[in-house]
Amino acid sequence: MIRKAVLDDVKSIHSLLQIYASKGELLGRPLSKLYEDLRDFWIFEDPETKKLVGCCALQFCWEDLAEIRSLAVHPDYTGKGIGTALTDRAIQEAVYFKIKDLFTLTYRTGFFKRFDFDVVDKNLLPLKIWADCITCVNFPNCDETAMMKKL
Repeated sequence: MIRKAVLDDVKSIHSLLQIYASKGELLGRPLSKLYEDLRDFWIFEDPETKKLVGCCALQFCWEDLAEIRSLAVHPDYTGKGIGTALTDRAIQEAVYFKIKDLFTLTYRTGFFKRFDFDVVDKNLLPLKIWADCITCVNFPNCDETAMMKKL
């Protein structure tokens, strides 16, 4: 079941993101930032166990630009359409808010190509989005791929 995240979800979101951050497959986020950005998150809760098994955030960057970020599904639940459902929900929300350009920085380009995202040069993204990059362990040698979808 997909729902908006609540305060009680923050530690579970953090733990889920850390699984992939520890493998270098996703950029981790500190707890303080997750609390600040909680309203950006959708989560997928296993209907039987009520365990948080997936998350995805839609972050607004400018009047017509938003980012899909922190998309993660617990390894025990991959391949069940959870990442697809969360991405669909984030795209629907972007459409609702009349976003024109939706982007992501990812290591999984094949996944996002299924949603009609195209690889773009990172220099096409406004400087404002790079504020989080300053604290990244990979800065300034970002190895994520920028992808954009026109809505």
